[in-house]
Amino acid sequence: MMSLKELKNDFDLPETGQAFLARLAVEKGYGRATVSAYAGDLGQFEVYLRARNLSIAEPRELNRDHVRGFVAELHRRRAQKSSVARKLSCLRSFFKYLAAYNLVSQNPAAGVPNPKQEKRRPNFLNVDQTLALMEAEVPKDPEGFRDMALAELLYGSGLRISEALGLGVDDVDTSSGLVRVMGKGAKERLAPLSGAGKERLDAYIAKRGSFSPEFKEDALFLGRRGGRLQRRQANRILLKLARAANLPERVHPHMLRHSFATHMLEAGADLRSVQKLLGHSRLSTTQRYTHLSMSKVAQTYDKAHPMAKKK
Repeated sequence: MMSLKELKNDFDLPETGQAFLARLAVEKGYGRATVSAYAGDLGQFEVYLRARNLSIAEPRELNRDHVRGFVAELHRRRAQKSSVARKLSCLRSFFKYLAAYNLVSQNPAAGVPNPKQEKRRPNFLNVDQTLALMEAEVPKDPEGFRDMALAELLYGSGLRISEALGLGVDDVDTSSGLVRVMGKGAKERLAPLSGAGKERLDAYIAKRGSFSPEFKEDALFLGRRGGRLQRRQANRILLKLARAANLPERVHPHMLRHSFATHMLEAGADLRSVQKLLGHSRLSTTQRYTHLSMSKVAQTYDKAHPMAKKK
């Protein structure tokens, strides 16, 4: 049987799949990373179907049992529950798209439930660790200025790594202290810059030309060859900064966003404000950080209240 990993992205997908992905990118305005993830999910479903002489090219032949069988196969392969849930979301959207064009009479994925998710708390740095990272000793060269500006945006403004790497030079206005961010679902928002963020962005932008930007390349953050900085390179930058600050090497870009949200709530920021700063569409997404801040409050209570512990 063909491996579910053999078909990646939109390689060899039938026209129905290609059209669906094009609609996500063009009409829905989904980001490159999201479209790529959906392409991989749909491709894995297609591999599963082809092993059974079926295909999304003939969607009327598919029913709920095929979707359930695909989910069962994922469970057998010990796929993460969050990954299974995303693939189901992709299939629901795909069949909904087909139904809109009368290519299927019903949505085979509509009644298949998501697996129950484990409640995982996001990893974050404490304040001392964050300060150590932001004050890490880096070379005073264009790459060093770039790396510190990127780290400051991720923590100081709470940006997703995809949002930071998607910025253009014109999206940043250090004089007003604002950055125009394109978030998930092509939702635009303005994010404030910290004082350090303004300084480090100004310092980096003054050196940006040293990267010899490619023709018409307007990306804010550039790699060594002058093209837009990629996610993998950003991961390496954070690992390098973590080593310079003597922090655990597991530090990754999204951890700084988690740290931003947690520290804001611990400092007394209200949940709605943090939701807006993070660009969350649902308050429940932001609420997971309240468990982290409340755990610190509970610890303080246990240490300070005379009746918190029995003698």
